[in-house]
Amino acid sequence: MALGFGILPSLLLLLAILKNAAASLDRSSFPPDFIFGTSSSAYQYEGGARDGGRGPSIWDAFAHKHPEKILDRSNGDVAVDFFHRYKEDVDIMKDIGMDAFRFSISWSRILPNGSLSGGINREGIMYYNNLIDKLISNGVQPFVTLFHFDTPQALEEKYGGFLSHHIIQDFKVYAEICFREFGNRVKNWITVNEPWIFCITGYERGTHPPGRCSPWEKGKCDVGDSGTEPYMACHHMLLAHAAVVQVYKDKYQATQNGQIGIILISHWFVPLSDSKSDKDAANRALDFMLGWFMDPLTRGDYPSSMRTLVRKRLPKFRKQQSRMLNGSFDFIGINYYTAQYVSKLPISKNVSVSYDTDMQVQMTEMRNGIQIGPKAASDWLYIYPRGIGDLLLHLKAKYNNPIIYITENGVDELNNKSASLEEALKDDTRINFHSEHLLNVLRAIRRGANVRGYFAWSLLDNFEWTEGYTVRFGIIFVDFEDGLKRHPKSSAHWFSKFLKERIHQSVKMCSIVM
Repeated sequence: MALGFGILPSLLLLLAILKNAAASLDRSSFPPDFIFGTSSSAYQYEGGARDGGRGPSIWDAFAHKHPEKILDRSNGDVAVDFFHRYKEDVDIMKDIGMDAFRFSISWSRILPNGSLSGGINREGIMYYNNLIDKLISNGVQPFVTLFHFDTPQALEEKYGGFLSHHIIQDFKVYAEICFREFGNRVKNWITVNEPWIFCITGYERGTHPPGRCSPWEKGKCDVGDSGTEPYMACHHMLLAHAAVVQVYKDKYQATQNGQIGIILISHWFVPLSDSKSDKDAANRALDFMLGWFMDPLTRGDYPSSMRTLVRKRLPKFRKQQSRMLNGSFDFIGINYYTAQYVSKLPISKNVSVSYDTDMQVQMTEMRNGIQIGPKAASDWLYIYPRGIGDLLLHLKAKYNNPIIYITENGVDELNNKSASLEEALKDDTRINFHSEHLLNVLRAIRRGANVRGYFAWSLLDNFEWTEGYTVRFGIIFVDFEDGLKRHPKSSAHWFSKFLKERIHQSVKMCSIVM
């Protein structure tokens, strides 16, 4: 009993320290060369849809053809006008103290019809040169994504975009133009962003362009084959990625001294119960979301669970393709937002063949009537900070501890048009979100995960795909009712303090306990 009473105060003190660890975090809690930044994408930010010689992308076509699929019937024609306001926005990054900015190049701003046959758009080259120079002159490293969901519409019409193997050569040509024009200053390249999102929303569910899905969803989308097309599109995307990496490593890396990788998104999946079947279901869910890409990138083939369950509908890699894919990255970008409970889904003979049914799992946000975490503005986003650390440790254990950048992590609030500006700028939920997720990133680093940076989504409120402008992910408020004026939210001030302040070493060590 005496021993128990002696330990209790220490335990209570430790719990109090850990509870307040997020408040004691600053950038000195992380390795000295750890990078902090924000992320964006061309269609969501740039606007200037018809400016500077840019050709249309599949998102231009989709948003105008199917406005009913976007909550507020909006589009990215203007977005947040980054095309014209990038200088102001880079100054904001500098003022906050950000090390890096991740943006994507609009393929159709470089090649208006997607291929060399339509000529290279020098105005587009000039725009990105100016942006890159502005970033570097302000001490902000550019992280450049070559493809972020915006296939040139001309290639979609010509041969079906990523459903065709022809996309591999056109993507390679486009990427090489970017390496030639920008590679003397860009040291961090990303081939493609979130192939899982692109293939599932575009070819399984029809909610994103090119808007294809199953025949039984006719009337809701352009009819496709959700049992085959998602796998085929992502197969070509992986091959396009590998081809571009090979070009960069063979012709540019030695002289330009850069690195190249790919960005994957994954939720974290928690077994609904302690049963073996639910644990197996959680592993299958990870295979079908993360392993779909990480296994080819690290082993040259799809996960065995996919090969078993999808069988003949899953494309096969030839030996040369497998060799080219295996190890085709210097780093992996990971986008993490949320987590779900997973249980085994009993097999039904009458079920329609599709990606969603292939993995034989059931997902839910509830267990015993309790949510996995607080719900954000978006229906799909439940806040589960532990998941980012668990995901990083899973990557370490299963995939030989690759270099990782967290390339997106963020939370949204509703665009409440009746709120005052003062109310709109107070976003304590976002501050808590980032501090708690950063604590879990630090936990993974302390356990050996090779994480090199963290990028918040996003610097600015922007066009959020099918949610349009109904939700806000930015640390900077964009006033869509008053000329797109920028106003820092509380989270921007928090990041600035986080990045610029140093705390006493003994206090910092409390956070390392995590």
